[in-house]
Amino acid sequence: MHIMEIKEQLQYYNTLFLDRDGTINKKLHGDYVKSPDQFEFLPGALEALYRFAEYFDRIIIVTNQQGIGKGLMTHEELGEVHNYMIEQIEGVYGRIDQIYYCPHLKDFNPFCRKPNPGMALEAQKDFPELSFEQSIIIGDSDSDIEFGKLLKMFTVRIAGNGLPMQSKADYMVKSIQDFSKLLP
Repeated sequence: MHIMEIKEQLQYYNTLFLDRDGTINKKLHGDYVKSPDQFEFLPGALEALYRFAEYFDRIIIVTNQQGIGKGLMTHEELGEVHNYMIEQIEGVYGRIDQIYYCPHLKDFNPFCRKPNPGMALEAQKDFPELSFEQSIIIGDSDSDIEFGKLLKMFTVRIAGNGLPMQSKADYMVKSIQDFSKLLP
């Protein structure tokens, strides 16, 4: 899809779903962000989140957090990380309307874990006006894209940091900052 086509198409979307690790903040390979001091925004992410707040009616984070299921962190510790993240985002006049996370191990294939639709369906319960067909998902993994495709969202794959440039996503960018520059 060409840039002009994507810019035209963006006017039809009012909800943004975002993955967290590898999309908003640096992913810790082989580990989990377990405390605020380990949370590091990716370059340009705060600027992008400010732009998203101006454009989208809803901004929702959906994140798999099996570090809880592995006993490496608690729900409370994850809450501290998310509180820190939200404070930083609000500090640049951005916003996150809600965060949904799945604490369960992927081995059990829980309904809440992406690519399964559980977190999106929870969001729709909280925000009944939400239409998946008018939503975009941005993420850095195949499970993010599968999640979006299952729900008929427009899918955007982050393909920076040496990740493969091949994907089943509708569109690919190097960062959420690059995607935010496409907004009118």
